[in-house]
Amino acid sequence: MHRPASPWTPAVHELLRHLDAVGFTGAPRVLGFDERGREVLSWLDGDTIGERRPWPSWAFSDEALEQVGAWLRRLHDVTAGWEPPPGAVWLSGRPWQPGLVVGHHDASPFNAVWDAGVGRLVGFVDWDTAGPSSRELDLAFTALTWVPLHARAVVEAQGFTAFDDRPRRLRLLLDAYGYEGDRAAFGPAVAARARLNAAVIARLGIDALRPIAADFEQAAREIEALPSTFWT
Repeated sequence: MHRPASPWTPAVHELLRHLDAVGFTGAPRVLGFDERGREVLSWLDGDTIGERRPWPSWAFSDEALEQVGAWLRRLHDVTAGWEPPPGAVWLSGRPWQPGLVVGHHDASPFNAVWDAGVGRLVGFVDWDTAGPSSRELDLAFTALTWVPLHARAVVEAQGFTAFDDRPRRLRLLLDAYGYEGDRAAFGPAVAARARLNAAVIARLGIDALRPIAADFEQAAREIEALPSTFWT
């Protein structure tokens, strides 16, 4: 896979090399650069969502939800003790400091690769957004997009309608991750993550992206309106 390089590509490559060195599966391997200066990564073979609407059924399956939670926990655990190179540049701009992990930051169904033949998560692509993170910040985005807790109109267009099942699906995700934090406090964390995404998109100043920012703001409002029992 050949992709344009960015200022944060060297840091992402160091991360991917670390993941490869510790035997982490579910991420592409760094193969170098081509003659045009593009990064070259290994290919993850499997089914992806692409432009399909509604989404394929695996994106809403319990199996995918649990495997995503376990995958994210492994990522956080193997980066918890890893220190990025000094001066590493990340897309988020957040510097590394002790106590942080390195999150994918966009481990959503859009970036998932799924082996439909055996019902297995192959891994995630598009690591440009990776960077230093708290566990909750990264997990909150995964909950937003996989439970899903995004705005109702957004997930209905994707094919999700089982809204009453979301508390159970949230528990599946958090249990698969092995989340030991205060689950009652996780709701505000998800709402804050939705607002963070909205703010980042709004700062880009691109008119075509304004509806996406508005969708994240709407998601935050809907999340804040959920009863406290939803999270526990």
